[in-house]
Amino acid sequence: MISFEIITLFPKFFLSPLKESILRKAQEKGLIRVRVHNLRDYTKDKHHVTDDYPYGGGAGMVLKPEPVVEALEETRDCRSNSQSILLTPRGKCFSQNMAEQLTNYQQIIFVCGRYEGVDERIRTFVDREISIGDYILNGGESAALVIVETVSRLIHGVLGSHESISGESFTTGLLEYPQYTRPKSFRDYAVPDVLLSGNHEEIRRWRLREALKMTFLRRPDLFETKMLSDEEKKILNNIKQELSMLQDKKS
Repeated sequence: MISFEIITLFPKFFLSPLKESILRKAQEKGLIRVRVHNLRDYTKDKHHVTDDYPYGGGAGMVLKPEPVVEALEETRDCRSNSQSILLTPRGKCFSQNMAEQLTNYQQIIFVCGRYEGVDERIRTFVDREISIGDYILNGGESAALVIVETVSRLIHGVLGSHESISGESFTTGLLEYPQYTRPKSFRDYAVPDVLLSGNHEEIRRWRLREALKMTFLRRPDLFETKMLSDEEKKILNNIKQELSMLQDKKS
């Protein structure tokens, strides 16, 4: 079981998402535990102040180090293999590979930043910093939910079938192939014949080709880190040739 600990100024933010669908079922099965900690509970003053003006001036407020570090120290389970994460735009961009790494921990603690950021000294008390993308959020709460869901679904038993994970986008290093279900024809758009053939090898090759084609057209950057097999290289070369010929015809 992985225990997710979320330190936040807005604990109610997590009420609905954690009670829905896969995350709810995973908690009920005892496969994960999610506990939300109100940062204000770790303050020492009567007004429960968690932020202050930045030294040197500037707009906005900055989260103070004392309550955040206090929350980290009280939340961390020294008996567990624990990992603390500050959610910040300065962090390393979250990826499927990173999610797989995080499944090795028994406890994952999230510090959700807010306002103009956190006191720089807080960074020395966390194990790593993570960003979920090159855009600005109001705080780290949404990012925490993204990581909780991504990591949780990798835990055995959370999803109904392990095959649901093995063929997904990014798990294989490629975007996922197209999926179809009933009806066979919808508004003149038909399901590809190969998927109705019952020939498992032809279906496998079709799906691999479509995954390679989709990745080449939409996320060619993924090939920079993907080690292609001989079969994949051959298929990809054929795709490039076909697309080049189509382009020549258009021009």
